[in-house]
Amino acid sequence: MSQLWDISPPVCAQSPVFPGDTAYTQRWNASIGPGCPVNVSEITMSPHIGAHADAPLHYHPEGLAVGKLDLVPFLGPCRVVHALSGRPLITIDDILPWLEGAPPRLLLRTCERANTDGWSNEFAAFAPETINFLAFRGTVLIGIDTPSIDPATSKTLDSHQAIWRHDMRVLENLVLDHVPPGDYELIALPLALTDADASPVRAILRTLRANPSSTKTT
Repeated sequence: MSQLWDISPPVCAQSPVFPGDTAYTQRWNASIGPGCPVNVSEITMSPHIGAHADAPLHYHPEGLAVGKLDLVPFLGPCRVVHALSGRPLITIDDILPWLEGAPPRLLLRTCERANTDGWSNEFAAFAPETINFLAFRGTVLIGIDTPSIDPATSKTLDSHQAIWRHDMRVLENLVLDHVPPGDYELIALPLALTDADASPVRAILRTLRANPSSTKTT
């Protein structure tokens, strides 16, 4: 039987968000009791909370909203790479030894333990030249276990602009703490939020059925 890894952090009031972004809040509009058969809640939150897919609309004025994106990049073979150098930017050299035969989706574990408890500006991001290199190799989706593929203080978002130029997709805030390096099936579908700049995903990995070490790229 296939093994599953849930690579999504819990979403709750303690979930970290970028300073100034909308934190998670929940209130109850109805509660089970006399005359009411159900619990019904109302949730307010940023679409960038927890594991999420950025839409091109997030980083480019001409970009598509998340509900208009093709789902194909978010479903299929992927490779998990451990890039635990501790450097602030992931370089080509950090990942090059692990790319031979890689599927077109790449998820990077950059820290021993993903930060799911509080905000910090100190996290690993992609160097834009690494994005360009991966695009040249045919990568269609990248994922990372930090809040952004750009540094927290960046105002130019060079790596986001790189994925815009190459029409790539991105997943952020993944939890890869217990996932061994190797090849898996990725399932991380965004919601059909018609006008949104991002969407939460319930990202999971599943062992490839035919061969756990397969590098098939369909």
